[in-house]
Amino acid sequence: MSNAIYAALARQTGLMNEMQVVANNLANSSTTGYKSDRAIFAEFVAQAGQNMPELSMGGLAGHAFDLEQGGLRFTGGKFDLAIQGEGYFLVETPQGQMLSRAGHFQLNEQSELIDSAGNKVLNAGGGGITIPEDARIVSIAGDGTISADGLIVDQVGVVVPNGQLMRESNTMFSTRDGFAQAEEPRVVQGALEQSNVEPVLEVARMIEVQRAYEAGQALIEREDERIEKFISTLRQL
Repeated sequence: MSNAIYAALARQTGLMNEMQVVANNLANSSTTGYKSDRAIFAEFVAQAGQNMPELSMGGLAGHAFDLEQGGLRFTGGKFDLAIQGEGYFLVETPQGQMLSRAGHFQLNEQSELIDSAGNKVLNAGGGGITIPEDARIVSIAGDGTISADGLIVDQVGVVVPNGQLMRESNTMFSTRDGFAQAEEPRVVQGALEQSNVEPVLEVARMIEVQRAYEAGQALIEREDERIEKFISTLRQL
């Protein structure tokens, strides 16, 4: 196989990875608290052979997330919460504590505050949050303080990561460097943060990637034909 085909195949693989990222963004354009993703590519150099120049190719090196806040959609839901500005809700999952901006919460049978996947929402001290079963009016202040019938019962934890975030699922992040309590959290009751994906831009990017992939495929086919003609010529000598 020629070096041109190796380089083209590496490019095609990268474009496929990019297409998967774009498709996932589009699929989550209406997912509460979703942050759009971008593929990051890096160059790597391979030895092409003895007395031959090195071959430069590209490959997927990682992902970057756009953490810009999405717009707020007011639902009026008692346990629908959104965060304005920095900060994340803290939830307890089977894989450990995770950070999320998806605030569509509800109560389980034990009157514990949970997210849409059934994970416990944690308070400022890292414990679960229980709402009195007989509470008629539940209000949540801007700092996350929960009041039931006028009495303070708990406080929703809002934290900020100390280091880089790693995506564990569409709306869940983890951090190796831990987190700290947000100094001035701004929690909005009765609202949800929408996805920050821009569908029009993602569709434009999808078209761009598709065209680049088709151009790469055409290059591979032309190179394959050139090699076949070369081999055929040699056989006729």
